[in-house]
Amino acid sequence: MPVSAGEVYRNPPCRQRIVVRTPAAETGGTASLMDLYVAPGGFAADYHVHPLSEERFTLVRGRLRVHIDGRDVILDEPGRHVAVPPGVTHRFFSASDHEETFAVVEFRNRADRFETLLLRQLFCLAEDGKADEHGVPGLLQRSVTLLEFSDVLRFTSRPWPLQRAVYGAIAPLARLLGYQGCNPEYLGRWSGERADLEDLPAEVTRHLTAA
Repeated sequence: MPVSAGEVYRNPPCRQRIVVRTPAAETGGTASLMDLYVAPGGFAADYHVHPLSEERFTLVRGRLRVHIDGRDVILDEPGRHVAVPPGVTHRFFSASDHEETFAVVEFRNRADRFETLLLRQLFCLAEDGKADEHGVPGLLQRSVTLLEFSDVLRFTSRPWPLQRAVYGAIAPLARLLGYQGCNPEYLGRWSGERADLEDLPAEVTRHLTAA
C-alpha cells in the first residue's frame, strides 16, 4: 500500500518526524515531497549517498546543518536550500538548540523506492527498537536491506565494494534466520497518525518542483 499525503512517520533515535506532503504515488514514482521535522539534537542516520537520485532541502523554520561533500551548509532562513546531487556523501543535523527545525525534503528519481525504504523499513525498524542510537539497523538486517535497496541508499562509513562483499557473505545467513530486505509486515504499516499540512511561504514554494 503506497503512502499518502498527511501520513506521519517517526524515527525516535534520530528525533525525526516526517509528514508526507506529495507522495511518489502522485508523481508516477518520480518525485516525493516530505515535511521533515527535526528536534534539537536530531540527525539523519549516518553519512550516506543516493546513487541515482537528487535530494533537496528547503528550510521553513529553525536551523538545519547539511554536511555535503566534506563541507557544512547552514540553512538558517526560510527559503534557504541546498541540493545534494546523486552519489554525493551527505548527512543532516539539527542546528538549533531550542526549537524544532522544519524543512521540506524533495527526493527526485526512484522516489517510490525511497519512500518504501525510509518510511516503511528504516523508520519501522527504528520504532521497533531494531536500530542503534544512530538509527542504523544491525549488521544482519543491513546485509539484506541495503543490498535490496542499494539503488536508492548506501551508507558510506566503509567503501561500498567492501560493504557489498560483506553483506553478500552474511545475507544468506540473515535470510536463513528470517531477516528480509523488504519486510512485507512493514509495507502496509502506518500508525494511523495523520497531520494537516502546514502552509508554506512563497520563499519556500518557489524552490519546490513537486509541490
